[in-house]
Order: sequence, then structure tokens, then C-alpha cells
Amino acid sequence: MNEQSRNDGEASFSGTNRQRMIIFLGVIAGMLMAAMDQSIISPALPTIVGDLSGVGSYSWLITGYLITVTVTIALYGRLSDIYGRGPVYSFAIVTFLIGSVLSGFAGQIPILDQYLSGMAQITIFRAIQGIGGGGLLSMATIIVGDLFTPRERGKYISYVMVLFGLATMGGPILGGYLTEHFTWRWIFFINIPIGLVALGVVQTHLDLPIPSEDHTIDYLGALLLTVATVTLLLITTWGGSRFEWNSGQILALGAVLLASTGLFVYQEIRIDEPIFPVSLLGDRTIAGIDFIGFAVVGIGLLGGLTYLPIFLQTVLDVSGTNAGLLLVPLIGGFIVLSAVTGQLMSRFGYYKPFTVVGAALAAGGYYLLSTMDVNTSLLWASVFMFVTGSGLGLTMPTLEVGVQNAVEREDLGVVTSSVMFSRTLGEGVGVAILGAVLGNQLSTRLTGTSLDESTAQHLIEGGEEITPSMLNSLSPEAAQVVTSALSNSFSAVFLAATVIMVIGFLVALTLPNAELSEDVPVENETGGEATQSLD
Repeated sequence: MNEQSRNDGEASFSGTNRQRMIIFLGVIAGMLMAAMDQSIISPALPTIVGDLSGVGSYSWLITGYLITVTVTIALYGRLSDIYGRGPVYSFAIVTFLIGSVLSGFAGQIPILDQYLSGMAQITIFRAIQGIGGGGLLSMATIIVGDLFTPRERGKYISYVMVLFGLATMGGPILGGYLTEHFTWRWIFFINIPIGLVALGVVQTHLDLPIPSEDHTIDYLGALLLTVATVTLLLITTWGGSRFEWNSGQILALGAVLLASTGLFVYQEIRIDEPIFPVSLLGDRTIAGIDFIGFAVVGIGLLGGLTYLPIFLQTVLDVSGTNAGLLLVPLIGGFIVLSAVTGQLMSRFGYYKPFTVVGAALAAGGYYLLSTMDVNTSLLWASVFMFVTGSGLGLTMPTLEVGVQNAVEREDLGVVTSSVMFSRTLGEGVGVAILGAVLGNQLSTRLTGTSLDESTAQHLIEGGEEITPSMLNSLSPEAAQVVTSALSNSFSAVFLAATVIMVIGFLVALTLPNAELSEDVPVENETGGEATQSLD
């Protein structure tokens, strides 16, 4: 059966628009919490570390959350296909809220204070948040796939992407305000009312069919996937920074990665109900879109958000506050084009043209960023960032729509999660890869300069953590040498990202130009197709 006709003749939901909108608003409320929690903590990190006496361990507040989000995103889709969307989404909300409440009270729980430091507590509690956050992020687009036809989904997924962008941009602003005017603990407590509203909507309105047949859970597959994912993230996080790439620690982690990945693939092939049917990757639509999610959106979006502020502050001498504001063109382009793309997909009924143009525009944007140097004006830097963000915005809404259009409903959850998993994994791996490029380029360019050996070594070890204050501590001549080296190093970083975007563009060209179906299948209790009411 080809993709264009895969859903032909299948029944669709018959619930009222009001019912759908209530469910949709409840779902995106949950997604908003998880998306915002990835960035809201950033301005509060120094205060949290100071209050909990955790100097030197703040990075795990971000890494711990990222690891559990990445791992669980891959699992929620299959679990929701087996147990139904409502129960699984409710579990994600409750878990996220438990993690939020515990994080807010970190260092103030007497029974735990006897055994764990405040920093150890909040790191563990953030990981618990991530277990719920993975479900909130993945289930949002999965449930949209249940509520709306493929032709309609583009419009509503674009709304999800717009809110994702707003949460990414607004999270640090809200986090800074709460930390300054209240306490950092409120960046976690603020999730409680939002989460309760989302949970209330799920419990009272989300009445999607639950499969009646018995299923088995692929616990071994889930464990192997977790080990492989965590190992990959640790390799890319520690490699070249904490440990040399050829060190025993990194080589051992590499061996674990290869073994766990091989065993995972073997496990998924041999059992009847795998946590992720690897056979789906034989579909060029699913395999291609997963790669584009990893490379173009995952690496492209977070790579820009991570390294552009550093470039602006160290090369163009922009203050930290203004560097954040200057990211508005990047996020603004992403938000605007996400909204426009969703509407156009629904109108014209195709997703591939937008994926192709978006990947090409992202590649062009990153190439323009690679041409920036110390003489680039802030106006042109803003234009280049807007082009890059627009390309990412064109691409992102098409991915979930594309894979959902390619499968039957029984696989809708798992393929949607695969896109989220690929994108989140790309964020973690991409930032590490681009950081390694920056560190290597800076080391090469500072070696043999007029800087004295001790100063050069100190700056090389700082790598991507070179700050304006470090530059200000140097003599004008030395600062000029370092700034020039930084400028050329960032050009290499953005050029490396350009190559990745180009590969994503080439993969997008291979996608089938499938028409989006106007029907959405829903299984009834006997396993056939049925028209399903939402009330």
C-alpha cells in the first residue's frame, strides 16, 4: 500500500470542534510546561548553586533532565499505543508535577538532608521531572494526530511549534523574574496550577479508545535503549572536555554503546511486540524524517541558541542581556514560519515542499552565519539569524505530520515519538559536536600566536567557556589576537552546521511527495475501524 492511499476510506473522529479545542488546549498546557522547563532554569543556576552549595555541579541540573527526557520520549509512544493516550499522558503529568514539587523543596526535606546534599537532591528531582517531561513533549503531537486528520494536523502542530518557540524564548525571562522578585523555587512551583489544569482536562475530556487486547511490554528493549542513549549522551558530553577522545573512559563507553545498540536491534527484531519496531525504519519517509529531525532541527535549533550568544558576546562585544534580545530574530523567524507552514500544509495538502525549502533555507542561514566576523554589524547578524530561524520553522512542523501520514494508527504513537526522540538526541549530540569543533579550532588558532604560553593554554582549556570578562582581563593586543581566533573558530562551527544542514536537505529531496490524507483512523474496541466520539 503506498503512502498516498494508506489512510483512504478510513473513518474519522466525530467529536465537536469545542470538545477538540478543550482537549487541544489541555494537551498544549502540558507541553508548555515541559518545553519551558528546558530554559527557565538557566538564569537561576547561579542562585541555585549558591543556595545549595553546589559549585561545579550545576551542569547536571540540565544534563540530568535532558537525559531522562530523551530516553522517555522514545518509550511513551509505544506505551500509549498499548495502554491508550489518556492513562499514559496522565502518568506523565503526575510524574512531572511530583518532580517539580520535589525540586522546589530541594535542600529543605529533613529526612533527605541527612543523606543527600541539596544539589544531589535537585539533580535527582530534575531527572524525575524529565521522566514526565518526555511524555508531555511527545504525547502532545501524538494526541493531535488522534484528534485531527493529516490534512488538519499541520495547522494544529504549527500552533504547538509556536508555543514551543515562545516557551524557549520566554523561559529565561520568566525564570529571571521569578528568581529576582520571589525565589528560584517558584520556577518549579509555577508548574503546579498549569499541570493541574492539564490533568483535569485529560481526566474529564480525553476519551480516546484504549486497546482491549492483551499486550506484553518489551522491558529488555527499553533497558537497552536507555543504556545506548545515556551512553551516547555521556560520550558527546564528556569527550574532548572531561576526558580525551582516546581515553580509556571514552573508549569503554564507546564499547558499551556499540554493544547495547546491537543488542537493542536484535531484541527488537526477534520479539512480536517491540518497544520500537525497527522495521519501520525501512520506510524511507520515517527514516528520512527521523534523520532530518536529528540533523536539521535538533542540531540546527539548539546549536544556534547555544553558540550564537557566545559569538555575540565575545566577538561582537554585546552584553549578556542584549545577546539574549538579539536572539529574537532567530526565534521570531522560527515562530512565524512555523505558524505559516502549518496553515499552508493544511491548505495545499502536502508537506515535502516545505521540508525541502526549510532545510535549504536553514543551510543557507548557517552559511551566512559562518561569514560573520568582528566587522559584522548587528543588523546583518540579525538578518542572518532570521533566515536561519525561518528555515528551521519551515521544517519543524512538517516532521510529525509526515510520519503520521505514513503509518496506520497502531504505529502512530511510536513513529511520532521517534521524531521527538531523534530531535532531542540531536540537541544533545549536536551541541557536543559543535563544541568540539569550537574547542579544536580555537586550540589550533591560538597555538603559535604572540600570546605567552601560559595565557594561551588557559584560554584553550576554557574553550567555549571564554567570557567577555576573560577577554577584558587581557591586554588590548592579546584581546585582539583572541577575538580574531574566536571569530575564525565560530566560522568553522557554523560552517560545520552548514554541512549538516545540507545533508538534511539532500535527505529531504528523497522523501516521497505524498498527499496528506483527510481521514484519521480510530480503532474501536473490537480492533476494527470506527467513527469515534470525543465526549
